[in-house]
Amino acid sequence: MRRTMVVAGGVVLGVGLLAGPAAAQEAELTLESVQANIDIIFLMMAAALVLLMHPGFALLESGLGRAKNSAHIIMKNLMTLTLGVVSYYAVGFALMYGTQVGGFIGTDGFFLQGLASYEPVTGGSLSADFLFQAMFAATAATIISGACAERMKFGPYIVVILVVTAVIYPIVGAWKWGGGWLAELGFLDFAGSTIVHMTGGIAAFMGAAILGPRLGKFAADGTPRALLGHSIPLAMLGVLLLFFGWFGFNGGSVLIADGPVVASVLLATVLAGAIGGVAAALMTRVRYGKYDVAMTGNGILAGLVGVTAGADVLDNLGALGVGLAAGILVTLVVPLVDRIRVDDPVGAVAVHGACGALGTVWVGLAHSTEGLLYGGGAGLLGVQAIGVASVAAFVAATSGLVFFGLKATVGIRVTETEEIEGLDLHEHGSYGYPELALGTQAYPAGPRFGEGAAPAPAAAGTAVQAQAILQQ
Repeated sequence: MRRTMVVAGGVVLGVGLLAGPAAAQEAELTLESVQANIDIIFLMMAAALVLLMHPGFALLESGLGRAKNSAHIIMKNLMTLTLGVVSYYAVGFALMYGTQVGGFIGTDGFFLQGLASYEPVTGGSLSADFLFQAMFAATAATIISGACAERMKFGPYIVVILVVTAVIYPIVGAWKWGGGWLAELGFLDFAGSTIVHMTGGIAAFMGAAILGPRLGKFAADGTPRALLGHSIPLAMLGVLLLFFGWFGFNGGSVLIADGPVVASVLLATVLAGAIGGVAAALMTRVRYGKYDVAMTGNGILAGLVGVTAGADVLDNLGALGVGLAAGILVTLVVPLVDRIRVDDPVGAVAVHGACGALGTVWVGLAHSTEGLLYGGGAGLLGVQAIGVASVAAFVAATSGLVFFGLKATVGIRVTETEEIEGLDLHEHGSYGYPELALGTQAYPAGPRFGEGAAPAPAAAGTAVQAQAILQQ
């Protein structure tokens, strides 16, 4: 791309010199407009890649959940993206990038109108900036879905998503990306290990803890049980889609089409994700005697989350280091969350919460010029720690207030019967896999599926098996 731009610039400049000063000035402006348009197109392609992460999240959560909840999980992810974009458009972008009060929160620009102090970064296009940032807002929110899977009411979940995308995430973003107090302090978070991922991970932890565990997850003595997902292939396809989407997440965060910088950022991203998967696979082999597929997938994601804060300032060794550390950490935090009786079906707290914090602090250690390990002293490390602690405290308090408020008013958990029989039927009146419901009241058996047979009584096997587990 740089070679093309140089050639184009030379041609335009040559024409300008031949045609006189006025034509040269016009040619210069044309070159600037071409560069602006290239930057805008680059950012829109990156936004499309980040949007593709949402099918990845949906497949990961669905595959690690039971089949009886698969349609419900897909519906949650659909609404997280769609409502998240709308709420961020109406309120969130203004709180994040509007004229700030005390370096804490924006005050203008609702519905993208009247942004007095905001200057678009990419090609002068507010639309481009908004679309890219809206994908990030929805990503922060969708992390919550996995940790709360298989037992949360759909309506209260929607309220949580609206609050996170309209208020909680934008305020955190305002502190750094909106030029707030963390930015003034010198806090670094290139693409959102803390601002996006840890925000989602902390809110996910609060939601899972307040909801309580799924039925049968823990024995009477507190021993955790594995509630196996219905499709490891679907879940790992989700991981690979997320890995692909991260090219837009981190690469697009350069914000302009600067080829060498984008390539450097993406190399760091791929190295960290790759070594994270290797580390998690080896850790499970050492600890459990087998190479665990799901944990390996989470190791890849852990490495990607970890490098996101410093992909622009870590050298290749630093990127490998944070990916390795994150891949190991995720295998330790997942069982730790189980031990404190918090049920996180997909490992969102470990991947996004713990590894988001790790990656942000890692910048203070391994920044290629300012990190402690590179002779830069402990100043940046302290700033990074302050940022992590502040965001964690704010998100825990605000998201906890939302979950507790909903629990005390409308309730957030489905009934025991609904949980046993599945949220597909009780929340949406349909099944993700209709063939699994053959012979039930909802889908009567017949000569051909759905034809001419009287409704059969609902199958009781699932409920009986669940009750047997609960009585152990």
